[in-house]
Amino acid sequence: MLVLGWNVDERISVPDNSRNAARGVVAALAGPRSVELQQYALPEPGPGEALLEVLRANVCGSDVGIFHHRNPVLRDVVLGHEFVARVSALGDGLIQDSAGTPVSVGDRVVVVYFRVCGRCRPCGRGEFNMCVHWADTMAAPPGRAPHFHGAFATHYHLAAGRHFYVVPDVLTDAEVAGANCGLAQMLFTSERMGVRRGLTVVVQGCGGLGLYACAIGAASGARVIAVDRDPRRIAAAVQFGAAEVVDLGVHTTAADRERRMLDLTDGDGADLVVEVTGRPEAFGEAVSFARTGGSIASVGNLGVGPGSELAISPATFTRKNLTVKGYLRYDPWYLRRALDFLVDTRDLHPYGTMSDRVYALDEIPAAVARTESGHAMRAAVVP
Repeated sequence: MLVLGWNVDERISVPDNSRNAARGVVAALAGPRSVELQQYALPEPGPGEALLEVLRANVCGSDVGIFHHRNPVLRDVVLGHEFVARVSALGDGLIQDSAGTPVSVGDRVVVVYFRVCGRCRPCGRGEFNMCVHWADTMAAPPGRAPHFHGAFATHYHLAAGRHFYVVPDVLTDAEVAGANCGLAQMLFTSERMGVRRGLTVVVQGCGGLGLYACAIGAASGARVIAVDRDPRRIAAAVQFGAAEVVDLGVHTTAADRERRMLDLTDGDGADLVVEVTGRPEAFGEAVSFARTGGSIASVGNLGVGPGSELAISPATFTRKNLTVKGYLRYDPWYLRRALDFLVDTRDLHPYGTMSDRVYALDEIPAAVARTESGHAMRAAVVP
């Protein structure tokens, strides 16, 4: 095993008959907060498969939990899932993307990061975001061929049957890197929650998910109120369509924030609260922000273990007639809708500025720490 500087390892795992094959690198999680750079021979794509060259990947909030081993399913894995890539090689029979657009070597693509089998019971009910096989690829350990299972890597192996879409030329890598997780997720959530003109939508947390929620709410004609503490995030929320903000640095107590929200809504409260902070206390405040008969959407909250619980009276939901829904993953064709949304709104919002700096593969812990600190909307990784 060859040690590469800052306690990052490179493992060479190449069959004897492939010693001269081209190789790539993956950032593998070897334990809580332990990342190894491992090197493997690049696989030849089989029928219906493709080998992709990763161009740019983002550190999503869920990557932080995976990095700390808080995710019960994703442990010994290749990190990263939100990305844009270029087609390096195509297997036999793969001539178009999941929308029927012709695909060729050299095209840029975005990939639905989870699997949708189309055959399990949830898929049979039309609940494709709940496919029981969603993690078949993501959860594979890096030592298992074809090795390139995640986006924090030089390459990505696209398995046969996976959903992917060709990226329009007008979109830059920085603009489109967040489409396959953050934007598609929020489009799915917003449609399911009925976001439309005339509603007041509160967005708690102005990281990547929150900014996308602001943009979608504004495009739908809703009045968006953003809640955050960081001045840069608050400024970004306004750029992405928020009409008003609740600054946690100014309104420092929960009671003060509830009064501020009532003032902004003429004493009524919000029609919909979108909670994307992943913090239990924020969900508690979502209940106070919502109007009687309102709704709450909790998105991507994967916190488990001590400190992730919240004590709240069920009678609160009863008295306020609240509807609460949790959302994780999306129907795969929402990724195509995300591309269309970016094309339609790229002149309205600065999608390409959501990452304030770029990290290399040997800087993954720093990129995760930057995201965890709350100071970056989306830290970016470029192999």
